[in-house]
Amino acid sequence: MGERTVVVVGGTSGIGLEIARDCVARGERVVITGRDAARTTEIAVGLGPSVQGVALDISEPSTIRAQLAGVGEVHGLVLAAIERDANSIRDYDIERAIRLVTLKLVGYAETVHTLLDRLEPSVATGIVLFGGRAKDLPYPGSTTVSSINGGVTGMVNTLALELAPIRVNAIHPGIVGDSPFWASKPEGVLKAYEDHTPGGALATMADVVDATQFLLRNQGVSAVNLCVDRGTAVI
Repeated sequence: MGERTVVVVGGTSGIGLEIARDCVARGERVVITGRDAARTTEIAVGLGPSVQGVALDISEPSTIRAQLAGVGEVHGLVLAAIERDANSIRDYDIERAIRLVTLKLVGYAETVHTLLDRLEPSVATGIVLFGGRAKDLPYPGSTTVSSINGGVTGMVNTLALELAPIRVNAIHPGIVGDSPFWASKPEGVLKAYEDHTPGGALATMADVVDATQFLLRNQGVSAVNLCVDRGTAVI
């Protein structure tokens, strides 16, 4: 077991799980969180003895402090918990919008606040927030998602200033073709998106994991919003 501990919020599925798995492979102690306690524990056990599972729903920020009370010293924090939402202004769902805004803009901030006394105050310590390309490339129904991901950019800037020497960065993935959400789409759906990348291929989960680890560990990088989309915006 390595000396470093990395907390991956939203580490029970998709890209968050792949990040946790990569940290384990690096010999680190890992804490993963998920909304369902039994499932989170089961996944933690499956990842190995260096992994601890914690039940946590950051869309309910008043519960965060109590749920993370058992977490010790932290050297890296990845806030990968997301929810998908199609919510247009014409058919605006207030409850869904409030939940998603709370999850990312309040839940992310409260998680950092809660762990601040356990985050080693060093340039070696990194925090990575997950945003998304919808902030720059909106689509019908992305009003809430685009706004929130723009808010993540602002949060990175202020946290990098407030928490230095701890480094704070954000990653903004585009469409990740082999992620569970996109890989399950009917045949042909991804082709249109692939045609909008210069190389004709979408980003992969491995691309996002690698970029997250770079932001988490490179001591010369802070207050960066990194897009991982294989150049989608170029075309």
